[in-house]
Amino acid sequence: MSAIFRTSALRTVRVAPRAFSTSVRTRKSAMDPVKDAAKTVDKTLSQAAIKGLEVGQSATEKAKAAVGMDPKKDVHGNMEDAASQAKASAQHMSGEAKGKGQELAGEAKGKGQEMTGEAKGKGQEIAGEAKGKGQTMTGAVKGKAEELKGQAKGTAEEVKAKM
Repeated sequence: MSAIFRTSALRTVRVAPRAFSTSVRTRKSAMDPVKDAAKTVDKTLSQAAIKGLEVGQSATEKAKAAVGMDPKKDVHGNMEDAASQAKASAQHMSGEAKGKGQELAGEAKGKGQEMTGEAKGKGQEIAGEAKGKGQTMTGAVKGKAEELKGQAKGTAEEVKAKM
């Protein structure tokens, strides 16, 4: 009975070996800065589109105010004058809205190109750092290999001399 207990106790005591490391885990890949820049560009373009819509809404409100239109009241007086004033005001506001929209689109495009350039630069920087670290590690490994080769050669000569 004691042999069975010892055998089962040995089985439960065994622990799987674990890797031991003192380096910090990196959780971001090399593409994360590029993704972040793309998100920033998307956000900038969305904000520019929203501003364009707001300009269009304000232009519509100004045109209605210039004509004197109020949806709750009937328009009295000369209908032809009101229609021509509304048309002129709408054309004016439409021109302003188009100009503002084009201006905002140009700003968004410029900002997008700037962010894309920054993202590419960051990607190239990270790639260069990784390449440099790889070359450093390769040099260190080669140096250690040469050192061990020299030690082995020295040990072999010592053993030869003793024989």
